[in-house]
Amino acid sequence: MNDLEPRGEYLLVACQAGAEDVVAARMTQALPGSTRGAWRRGVVTFRLPPGLDPSPADLDRVRDSLIVARTLFRCYGQIRWDDDAGRLTALRERLPAARFDAVHLYPRDLRALAAADVVADMPRLATAAGLAAAFPEATLGIARPGDLVLDCLSDGDDRWWIGWHRAQAPSTCWPGGLHPRPLPGDKVSRAWLKLDEAIESFGVEFRAGQHACELGASPGGACQRLLESGLEVVGIDPALVDPVVAAIPGFTQWRMRARDVPLRDLRGFEWVVADMNIDPTSTLEAIGRVVTATGSRAAGIIATLKIPDWSRAASLDAWLGQFRCWGFTPRARQLSTGGREVCVVALRTGGHRSRQGKAESAGVRPARPARRRPDR
Repeated sequence: MNDLEPRGEYLLVACQAGAEDVVAARMTQALPGSTRGAWRRGVVTFRLPPGLDPSPADLDRVRDSLIVARTLFRCYGQIRWDDDAGRLTALRERLPAARFDAVHLYPRDLRALAAADVVADMPRLATAAGLAAAFPEATLGIARPGDLVLDCLSDGDDRWWIGWHRAQAPSTCWPGGLHPRPLPGDKVSRAWLKLDEAIESFGVEFRAGQHACELGASPGGACQRLLESGLEVVGIDPALVDPVVAAIPGFTQWRMRARDVPLRDLRGFEWVVADMNIDPTSTLEAIGRVVTATGSRAAGIIATLKIPDWSRAASLDAWLGQFRCWGFTPRARQLSTGGREVCVVALRTGGHRSRQGKAESAGVRPARPARRRPDR
């Protein structure tokens, strides 16, 4: 692959509309010396510090630390045109010698558009825009790890932001960082789709037969996704889950609030999942009660933290610090299938095992979660 000329003095970050100030605040920590440039609804650009030429791996680390970034790429600026021929001329003038393995074309402001619909329609739009003819060897759509990707972010009918990134993590292979899978018709709620994106984004690996609990399970979409991965699942919620989920072998519901479950019944879960429509501090309290219970052998947490107002995003680092205090290593990302919220996947940090974990490593059979409704 030949070098890109020019490399671009800017970074462009695409995010959910409203998160622009969060991106800017976190960028000051992620890339000191960068300065905020142009911004639009769902887009913020940053001028790189003088002399800095970050590698693709560096950019991956920056993107991950921003948390609310859907995608990040090295930006050449905007191209404008008066007609279709002018668009391709402007593109070639800005990219005189570049070759790409994949091309991503996606809108700046998604608004009511579903992520999967944008991804599904992208090859057609890219072909109509002349990108298939301009880059005949490039894939139009989902890239492969290692691919050099041309980003064309549409900012209206007559202009694009353009740039490039090196695909590596799953979300960097998806156009605009948008999860390409639609919600199947047989799923009971969008929680299924959000958990599906989290599993793919973070590379979560379940083992068949593991035990999981979901705090705030109704109507059961996330439980449905866990069950499809071969887990034994307990859904904890006063409200009934959908009958479709209740009928799946391996599922049990405890009809009560998470805080009312006796601690002795929280010991046997390897995975703790929570997607409750409550303040993040309350969600963390509920999770902490499970993973710090005496004898807990929780190995992983998948938590959705709602952000009532974007100003609360200033607490993101403190929230992640709570997972570390419990002995877990957290990673966080705002999913494209979710709303104003952040998904955290946290795995037990090596060397931070509970007493139950020590017993298990010594060959003692761990306690399994109760399959009954716990006593009040």
